[in-house]
Amino acid sequence: MTSCMNTDVNDTASVSVHGARHRSWQRAATQHAPLTGAGAASVAAGLPGHGFGAPLPSGYPLPGRAGPLTGRPQPADLTIGDCADAVRDTLCRVRRHGPLGLVAHRTGGAPASPATPYAPELTDTIACLSTSLPAGRPRLCDHLGAPANATVREQSLNPGHPQALDAVRTDPLRPDSAYAEELRQTQYHDTPADRFDRRRSALSPGLPPALPAAAPVTLPAAPWGRMRRALLRCAQNRALPAAVQDLMTAQTGRPVPDQPLTHRTLPGSHSPTAARPRELAGTLVR
Repeated sequence: MTSCMNTDVNDTASVSVHGARHRSWQRAATQHAPLTGAGAASVAAGLPGHGFGAPLPSGYPLPGRAGPLTGRPQPADLTIGDCADAVRDTLCRVRRHGPLGLVAHRTGGAPASPATPYAPELTDTIACLSTSLPAGRPRLCDHLGAPANATVREQSLNPGHPQALDAVRTDPLRPDSAYAEELRQTQYHDTPADRFDRRRSALSPGLPPALPAAAPVTLPAAPWGRMRRALLRCAQNRALPAAVQDLMTAQTGRPVPDQPLTHRTLPGSHSPTAARPRELAGTLVR
């Protein structure tokens, strides 16, 4: 079985793009010991509007707050282009070191899509972890309304409509044990409860709507077909059901049907970077 990134791991560098509400340093458990121990240099790209750069809604995280988080964040004119530029900038800095692979998790696939096909000289491979790249449904949010997504649990975590709140919102610090457990069961069900509390305290409460609902992206077949592509499926993913991941896999291959995709399945939840980082790293480099 060939590596998702490159056949010669010792010569390979990878750039990891985090998903919604996360930040680059949350990839550390996958990067440090597993990837670098295998001889694969790894860099995490931070997306604007996430982590310490994320705008916070009013009242967050005040102690003793009653009820759900519904305040609007401070204004932020963040676009999918801003996030794609951040990915491209990281690829440019790392590319000079040799063969390069890009690994995108869930919403990180949205900026990874326009960042790579229009600058194919920047990367050799792309691996998508529980995400898709434009194909039959050219926006990430287009998959969310598919019948295959009917069993998703994530909708119950949203305290209000994204257009009313200027964000796709969750409330990680809500003082409600039932809500916290639903968040764990949705995204981290195989992460121990004591470790999950630390994880949720680092999550951002909002996702800029521009990422999942960006303007449709059309992939140019020639450079897209040149790159090696791998789709990594999380078998027990409750935030993105297996049926939706299978739909993404089928549709991502359509622009270049003569260039087959590499398919891998990982056990467990939506968050293998938290629950099984070594197994994830091993899948990327083997």
